[in-house]
Amino acid sequence: MTQPDIWYVTFGPDKAVKTDDSAMSAVRSTRTFKSEVDAKLFAMQVLAKGWTASAGTLNPHQPRQIVGASQIEEWADPGLGG
Repeated sequence: MTQPDIWYVTFGPDKAVKTDDSAMSAVRSTRTFKSEVDAKLFAMQVLAKGWTASAGTLNPHQPRQIVGASQIEEWADPGLGG
């Protein structure tokens, strides 16, 4: 039996940045991960593109954790204490 995914990262282009393709600016996606480390690594890749992201644990994983867009960089970057 494989270990279930317990973390997610939701990501997409930064809504504050205007693009030529207005339809793409509203697209957000979610990817799931088996470990917090993998989720953090992916979140750093998303942030490097200039996109926004949020993360958290999937139900029914306990304790429930939610990382908002304003906290994602600090959470994901080990140099900032994440």
